[in-house]
Amino acid sequence: MRTEPLTNVRNIGILAHVDAGKTTVTERILYTTGTTYKRGEVHDGTTVTDFDSQERDRGITIFSAAVSCVWDGHRVNLIDTPGHVDFADEVERSLRVLDGAIAVFDGVAGVQPQSESVWRQADRYRVPRIAFVNKLDRAGADLDTAVASMRRRLGVSPLVVQLPIGREEGFRGVVDLLRMRSLVWVEGQDFAREEPVPEPLRDEARRRRRLLEEAVAERHPAALEEFCARGAVSTPVLAAALRDLTGTGEGVVVLCGSAYRNRGIEPLLDAVVGYLPSPLSVPPVAGTHGGVGQERPADPAAPFAALAFKVSLTATGRLTYLRVYSGTVHKGDTVLDTGAGRTERIGRILRVQADRHTEVPQAVAGDIVAVVGLKAAGTGATLCTPGAPVLLEPPGATRPVISVAVEARTGADSDRLATALARLVEEDPSLAVRTDPETGQTVLSGMGELHLEVAVERIRRGYGLEPRTGRPQVAYRETVVTGVSGLLYRHVKQDGGAGQYAHVMLDVQPLDEPDGGTGFAFASTVTGGRVPREYIRAVEAGCRDALEEGPLRGHPVTGVRVTLTDGATHSKDSSELAFRTAGRLGLREALRASVMTLLEPVVEVTVTVPEDCVGSVLGDLTARRGRITDSTARAGTVVVTGTVPLAELFGYATRLRSRTQGRGTFTTRPVGYAPVPDAVAPR
Repeated sequence: MRTEPLTNVRNIGILAHVDAGKTTVTERILYTTGTTYKRGEVHDGTTVTDFDSQERDRGITIFSAAVSCVWDGHRVNLIDTPGHVDFADEVERSLRVLDGAIAVFDGVAGVQPQSESVWRQADRYRVPRIAFVNKLDRAGADLDTAVASMRRRLGVSPLVVQLPIGREEGFRGVVDLLRMRSLVWVEGQDFAREEPVPEPLRDEARRRRRLLEEAVAERHPAALEEFCARGAVSTPVLAAALRDLTGTGEGVVVLCGSAYRNRGIEPLLDAVVGYLPSPLSVPPVAGTHGGVGQERPADPAAPFAALAFKVSLTATGRLTYLRVYSGTVHKGDTVLDTGAGRTERIGRILRVQADRHTEVPQAVAGDIVAVVGLKAAGTGATLCTPGAPVLLEPPGATRPVISVAVEARTGADSDRLATALARLVEEDPSLAVRTDPETGQTVLSGMGELHLEVAVERIRRGYGLEPRTGRPQVAYRETVVTGVSGLLYRHVKQDGGAGQYAHVMLDVQPLDEPDGGTGFAFASTVTGGRVPREYIRAVEAGCRDALEEGPLRGHPVTGVRVTLTDGATHSKDSSELAFRTAGRLGLREALRASVMTLLEPVVEVTVTVPEDCVGSVLGDLTARRGRITDSTARAGTVVVTGTVPLAELFGYATRLRSRTQGRGTFTTRPVGYAPVPDAVAPR
């Protein structure tokens, strides 16, 4: 059981681009806090949080993992999240339940594509962050360059609180600009040695302290008042101001180090405790019940409310990971799944340490735990006291963009394959399984090639199956180029008994969005009560039904604005069902009358190649319908950035290796959809 008061709890995540050192930072935090007694290494496959066999084989984080440790009397619940773009939904589900985060950046590369993506995800949930510039011991590493990339690409105000001592291989410590002391790490020793600021760095340290005070005074009234009165900001006021600015997002505290060499971890933990909020410091979680807004405070005595953010099917049973926002839940309690309207029983409550669990009798507000015994509550479910229902906002979900056909090798394996796919989707909601109505094939959809590759490999390893897979196919969308106005659809049906009567008049227009449209907007301009309010909601629901299948090739429709302008009802035969049907069939007819186009997913690709291979790589990207947007020289290599249709990147890793003698690397991140040229549109 947790013994620390709620003010001493920190629920944080580690966010980063793939290979920025995120998992190594997590491992060093566990080692420094005494949670583990040996340093876990990614390259050795000995990490605590990357415990899955595929994670250790591939050397990347695939699944978010929760761990807990204690530092300076504070309980730190930490979630290590994936860095690869294909697993961005795993990051999304974690961010929904976190109070703060550490964003890890590569000291050489600075802000990379997925760094930017996870930063924007954290912005959506207003998660306070501090930054850790890692790998300062690498050739080409530079703190100021990394900070400049944060300012340029993320649009943030970095507040640098440390000055590195030594460069690249000679990096050995930092100057703490708040307390004007140096922390030096000696090879073979695990903890820093406190020393005076080195003489050659004293003037630079004073200059940077002054810049920090000025930057904070510009943004914080208490710091500004002291700065104007004394011409400086004292350390206590500066520390309090940094905490406030972190909480509001007006500033980002920046620290630095080398996690692999265990340098910079103690001050990073001090910053987590000092600047990131406790559950009491963030606003009460907001929810609804019966259409009325409600709040649940972080109070163990309040009614219980928790959000399920992850489901894991293990040999010990079905684990449902919860963030407890308010109240207390005990082993054996009955809780309400608000969205499903059913009750479930908590069998056991587990304190999670990656793949190891310790049973506890209860969980209270501020805890992140796993529970056993829930049979149906899935990711995004709200669990609460039956007598005080509330519905919390679930994590956002992203539609899959790539699919493969999956089939069993023998008829005897078909049922086992269906079971395996169902369990995969239960654990990972960003996967989807459907049956193609034309071919009868089972189609598995996900967020990228690696995502699907990992899923199929899990079927092989976890279920002993060898499924056949087809060539990946991208998930196209359809959108409106030129819409129609005043389309009247009459739905009248009479076949004995109560009939169905609904008239709707629809305007359909493109939704003005810069990426080709990724949404749906509905509005009503009906006046005089010609269509009652409950029927208007039914029309909107029917329109959403119609978006599942477009008129061109049956792909989902997106980027559409629908306006209900008029309608008519019947005193007896009108109903919500009739108007939902009218909305669905009316929008389908309107889309057939509109000018439509096909959209394909587009990704931003960042390719790092040796200087002598740039021409070949640029030519290959152009041949793949790529549009080059930037090219930057960096330490003997060139970083090329461009946008490329996802369909053109299948097999690109192999082609890039062959063109660069294995020295080229690339990363991608989704940037939206774009029209498909007629010459390459699928038939």
